[in-house]
Amino acid sequence: MDFLSLLGVILAFVAILGGNLLEGGALSSLFNAPAAVIVIGGTLAATILQTSWPILKRASAQFRWVFVPPFISIEDGIGKVIDWSVKARKQGLLGLEGLAEKEPENFARKGLQLLVDGAETETIRSIMEIDLDCREQRDLESSRVFEAMGGYSPTIGIIGAVMGLIQVMTNLEDPQSLGSGIATAFVATIYGVALANLLFFPVANKLRGLVKERSRYEDMMIDGIIAIAEGENPKSIELRLRGFLQ
Repeated sequence: MDFLSLLGVILAFVAILGGNLLEGGALSSLFNAPAAVIVIGGTLAATILQTSWPILKRASAQFRWVFVPPFISIEDGIGKVIDWSVKARKQGLLGLEGLAEKEPENFARKGLQLLVDGAETETIRSIMEIDLDCREQRDLESSRVFEAMGGYSPTIGIIGAVMGLIQVMTNLEDPQSLGSGIATAFVATIYGVALANLLFFPVANKLRGLVKERSRYEDMMIDGIIAIAEGENPKSIELRLRGFLQ
């Protein structure tokens, strides 16, 4: 669990609701069903319209990374590569076959299997870099879904505000209906801006950071596997890979 993300969400609600209370406002004034339907529904509709189903599905699955990020420890990864290099030095590359079969990470397992199969270093690098680049691009496309939602929601909020004002202008002779129209107008704007700046943009940036961190981990893994293939000393491999911790 990423407690910083959870703390950020809590602070966002506390800041908005607490500020409203300090100004003497009622919490109920910030809850408006028509405004929520306009902003949330409109934002989702625009995002669905511009996004393909595979990307939308991937983005929905990756949203959980904000609170439960994938476990990526470069320190542990370096230790794993060093263990592989020691075993390869003692038993040869074929000694890694058992480790390849038991390796839980698909990316590392592919690299180990290429080592065991005796692939050339350039072939190993090419295959693994293609995997890394393709996955990174797909994951970054997912983060752009939330970035797009952050761009749409303030505009949809303005649409909701205009609709509320239209309701006000068409019912000037009925004072009882003016309050709901004005409330929808202002609350829709708040929803649009708040969702963009307190949820969608932060989520997009968080996911982008996690994707970059995983790519750095996989870059380290590629360098380590290539070093093993070239028969480098485990100590020199460790010194090289520790540069990824800087």
